[in-house]
Amino acid sequence: MITSFSKYQGTGNDFVIIDNREGQFPAQDFNFIARLCDRRFGIGADGLILVQEVAGFDFEMRYYNADGRLGSMCGNGARCAVAFAHTLNLFESKTHFLAVDGPHDAFFLGDRVRLLMQDVNDIEEVGNDFFLDTGSPHYVQFVEDLQQLDVATAGRAIRYNDRFREEGTNVNFLELKDQHLAIRTYERGVENETFSCGTGVVASAITAFRTGIAKDPERILLKAIGGDLSVSLESNGAHRFSNIWLEGPATFVFEGSIDR
Repeated sequence: MITSFSKYQGTGNDFVIIDNREGQFPAQDFNFIARLCDRRFGIGADGLILVQEVAGFDFEMRYYNADGRLGSMCGNGARCAVAFAHTLNLFESKTHFLAVDGPHDAFFLGDRVRLLMQDVNDIEEVGNDFFLDTGSPHYVQFVEDLQQLDVATAGRAIRYNDRFREEGTNVNFLELKDQHLAIRTYERGVENETFSCGTGVVASAITAFRTGIAKDPERILLKAIGGDLSVSLESNGAHRFSNIWLEGPATFVFEGSIDR
């Protein structure tokens, strides 16, 4: 079976995206999905996205982690899915689509996509760290000398500790540097550091605003390894946030086909 695909990246977070509106992709073949995402034996990606038809929405986004398993919400993946769906003429400039965590709105802005995230209704303090769900679970820790941090080792220690070992969590490390927030993220499912993580950027922006490190809720800028993302939000108290928008580039890389 020949599978056609497009490759997109959002601040270095890269995805294989497939038009599955006819429902022919073998979505239950986790090994095949993992092979497509493999950087040595496949196309290479942090995850795979299927764009599908669904009643009442412009499209449905189904996201799979690089290990082949169905994943939770992926912010950068959603922005790339919106850019891909735009090439299919599924909408003009604003879209209403369905993801695993529910409905989302987004605006296609040419080389950028602005995505509305789900509300966040709880932030847990874990010592000096924080844990919250932005469509995916995220642990946020402020550190010093982020550039020298061994993110894979430090992230893995938290992701596989007694609390998170079974379900897993993504782990974000933040540092306030030169008046901006630098971020590095360990992603579950990839089980390594990625160049960027959209839901992690949202979780970190919320945490930074919650702790008073970020002052302006209308534009919180975070610098990931792969580029800059911005977040705007409304605060409804210390633990509740709404009208959360994630904005950043969503870039076509190449397209092709691969034999199963």
